[in-house]
Amino acid sequence: MRILITNDDGIGARGIAVLEQIASDITDDVWIVAPETDNSGASHSLTLAEPLRMRELDTRRYAVRGTPTDCVIMGVRFLLKDKPPNLVLSGVNRGQNLADDVTYSGTVAGAIQGTLLGIPSIAMSLVCGAVETDREVRHPPIWETPIEHGAELLRKLLDVGWSEGVVINVNYPNCEPGAVKGIAATVQGQRDPELLRIEDRTDTRGRAYYWVGIERRRAEPPKGTDLWAVRANLISVTPLCLDYTDQKTHNRLTEVFPDRRDS
Repeated sequence: MRILITNDDGIGARGIAVLEQIASDITDDVWIVAPETDNSGASHSLTLAEPLRMRELDTRRYAVRGTPTDCVIMGVRFLLKDKPPNLVLSGVNRGQNLADDVTYSGTVAGAIQGTLLGIPSIAMSLVCGAVETDREVRHPPIWETPIEHGAELLRKLLDVGWSEGVVINVNYPNCEPGAVKGIAATVQGQRDPELLRIEDRTDTRGRAYYWVGIERRRAEPPKGTDLWAVRANLISVTPLCLDYTDQKTHNRLTEVFPDRRDS
């Protein structure tokens, strides 16, 4: 099996070394093509207005001056075009990619691009913050958790398989490896949109600048969601469908706008 690895935290991030260790338990044919710098929050952006630059850092290890999407395309369509990978892995992200995080996440986008190229793809992230009622407490990432559980989880996913057009989004809970209570098949949760905020500040020259922020509040997410699972010390496995069509609404709209292709 040939595995292509990318991430959005950058080629030097600890999480990509963790994912390489996980992948190396499955096969010795592991390739890494990752962004030169941190691309967190890049989502599924693609570099079109300037050329891509790539550096070979070591055997089967490349840094691209671009986004996670660029990296996957570079790996599949250029570096490995004669023998494409059988699997794309993206991560392990330093921080959760739960609920609406997936719409912003460069980690998830790397897996989305692999899926769009017809390759089974998995995004992996590690929760590394403990949410309290009035503030978010940051702890060092417990990388031992994905290291200990990642290869076994990967084997189980490969054994069961999944449909074309589906991305697997994995989130490891913020706990020691021995405290993990199992694996849960989950649905994507949803956060309160009121939590998004803009902080306005003034620099030393009196000019305004702004930070996009998220107000963390402790809530009780519905059972079965990705948010619920990691809080319960479960590894969350969420299948994300790339077909965004809502079938119920589509059916209603066809009554208003009937199909006229045969008229």
